[in-house]
Amino acid sequence: MQKMILPISCLCFILLTACAEKNTRQPVYKDVPYLQDYAIKFYADSSIGELKKVATDRNGVVQVLASNGLYRPNNGHFQYPGKLSQDRSYRPMADKEIRDIAAYKNQFVYLDEVAVFSNAWAGKLFSRHGLSTATQFCGGPEFAFLLANETKLFYVKDSKLQWQGNTQNGEILAIKYNETAQRFYILTEKAVYSFFPKKEELMLLFEGEKLTCFEIAADRKNLVIGTLDGYFSLDAGGRIQVDIENKLPWPELTCITEIDGRLWFGSTKGAFMLRDDGKFNYYFGERWLPGKIVKHISAGPEISVLILTDKGLGQICFKKMTLEEKAMIYEKQVRQRQIRYGINSQLSRLENHDLSTTQNRVADSDNLWTGMYLGSQLFRYLATGSEEAKENCYEAFEAMERMHEINGIEGLFGRSFERRGYHEFRQEFRDYVNHYWYEGYQGTVSWRHADDPEWDWRASASSDQTVGQIFALTLIAEYIDDDDWRGRAIKLLDGLMSYIVENDLCLIDYNGKPSLWGRWNPEYVNRFETMIGDRKICSSNIIAFLQTAYKFTGKEIFKNKAFELLNEHGYLENLMRPFAEIGPAPAGADGWSALLSEEWNHSDDEMYFLAYWGLYPYAFNDSLQEKYRTAIKDHWQWERPEKNALWNFCYAMTGATEFDLDASIWHLKEFPLDMIQFEVENSHRKDIEFVESNFWGQTTSEVLPPDERPELKHNRSLFKLDAGDRHSELSAGDTFLLPYWMGRFLGVISAPVGE
Repeated sequence: MQKMILPISCLCFILLTACAEKNTRQPVYKDVPYLQDYAIKFYADSSIGELKKVATDRNGVVQVLASNGLYRPNNGHFQYPGKLSQDRSYRPMADKEIRDIAAYKNQFVYLDEVAVFSNAWAGKLFSRHGLSTATQFCGGPEFAFLLANETKLFYVKDSKLQWQGNTQNGEILAIKYNETAQRFYILTEKAVYSFFPKKEELMLLFEGEKLTCFEIAADRKNLVIGTLDGYFSLDAGGRIQVDIENKLPWPELTCITEIDGRLWFGSTKGAFMLRDDGKFNYYFGERWLPGKIVKHISAGPEISVLILTDKGLGQICFKKMTLEEKAMIYEKQVRQRQIRYGINSQLSRLENHDLSTTQNRVADSDNLWTGMYLGSQLFRYLATGSEEAKENCYEAFEAMERMHEINGIEGLFGRSFERRGYHEFRQEFRDYVNHYWYEGYQGTVSWRHADDPEWDWRASASSDQTVGQIFALTLIAEYIDDDDWRGRAIKLLDGLMSYIVENDLCLIDYNGKPSLWGRWNPEYVNRFETMIGDRKICSSNIIAFLQTAYKFTGKEIFKNKAFELLNEHGYLENLMRPFAEIGPAPAGADGWSALLSEEWNHSDDEMYFLAYWGLYPYAFNDSLQEKYRTAIKDHWQWERPEKNALWNFCYAMTGATEFDLDASIWHLKEFPLDMIQFEVENSHRKDIEFVESNFWGQTTSEVLPPDERPELKHNRSLFKLDAGDRHSELSAGDTFLLPYWMGRFLGVISAPVGE
């Protein structure tokens, strides 16, 4: 019979229709545009002096006032920082001693020792004040200005002093004008005043301590007062409306600004924005800002916020995009920087966050990260019909295929490969496995020369690498629309699983010994007490592997071995064991058990969930499938606090109707566009609730958004709060693109609305 070849448009329609039918009871996120934040940074050198204020005029021009003059942001782009350069646009400005700057009526207005003046309005504004000590000013009605030095106020209009007065409660820190109330408000270190120009009346509204900054609230009725320990709210009469709020990312406030109805706070440890739910978006560290100490915040051009720090200017940009548009930004990043011989890798040796200094890194988990990236591209192809995605998928597959071929041992795959002579062949001593597997293991050198004199390959493949391989091979075998590629995947799957079964369920390395983690046989698995996590995960993984191999090869040996493990060696009981029973080894346990159960291994989560794509769909019968569904749901319930879209969508693969779609979309939206691993600190925060130390590694009652925490990879603890600069850039291929395109393939995320 002649084979019928379907065009890709028909194939995608059939696959998407099948997903839609399977998905009739599952919720679907409608992919409408939202505001995505990212940062552009401009660094200052030491010649600039102290940075003071930043402002934007009606033309979108940004100026920064420093102790040594006026500066402009120069040549900064996303992930490519610029610098602050001297503003030479008006030559006479270089000769003026600028003491303050403001955007008055959307134009730049300046204060020097002679006048309040501007280059706008044909330069007609030049209001002399004759106050050589004036240090700050604020614009009021009809080009009238309130000026101040340390303790005195001067109201000036058209070069005439209209009024002057004194404050009695410390140095004047800030002045702001409320157009609705037609009065100025003045903040000192210990008090808040109001000045009503029509009556030339200065009134003391409030007295306090350690006041630092203030802002007129969006309702134009209240004042928000910042202190060294949080903020509080006053009404127009000086009465406290909201008591001190110090559960903030950091309570030592330096400035407060209202922008588009939202309050922005600057502190000595970054900036933060108050959200509608009463929580904060925290912008801290070099993912967002050049420095830690915030000096001033103002509205910027094109839906952005300008945050001036002690080390330079951070521009937080907000751009409307859909999740698909966000995904395509990552797609470009991955293709341009993260691909090494088809392997999905990360960049290392990053110097001063300059991406031109990096190189692609050989990683322990090249198989796993590449398998996950391959999955993302296959799901993208199935969801959209993109030929580019299909080509990316094939390239990743060829890299994984070569890891099988390069070592010359049929059935064995390597961790990675590199051109000969570029990776050190060193002893990989690990004292925690000293003599555990076999005498002398600690002297292992995993890098080997390939038969091809151009290449070296790395041995010692592990269980998580096996998961990555089988996840990728499974998806190719199940979904690809080309028989040749499908056949290549099934051949590798057959060879790998035959090798494992023939070697007593072990991954035998180049030296004839089991690799460090490549054991799934009962002698190893059931040596552990039931609370040791390896007993559960090894059982779950190997059953998934064997079911998948049987599904695509039809070889009874795989099915028979699986039932032998399930029925005779307790693997069904092992994989069904509730996560509530997993924990530390009991007192007196052997050292290996104790080591493996010191804390929860988050790599295990990744191995479980990816292997569920072979455990659940290919169950030998309905009874087993229902048991597997129960086990997967139990795992998902334990992982729900992480709000991880990948775990949620892997669970949704079982047809579950409740899989935390909202949390998944939150995770994807909050993922940072900038994947550089900057230094991150959160343990100082006062706005998060800490929990007692626990086996699972959960540090706070709620997980922080991805763009505020240090860990983005799925095999790390997402509750980790702090990390140093790791001089690297992660790939989004496994971290973002896999869960996003998986959601699209499953039909729980729509295509962009209106597409």
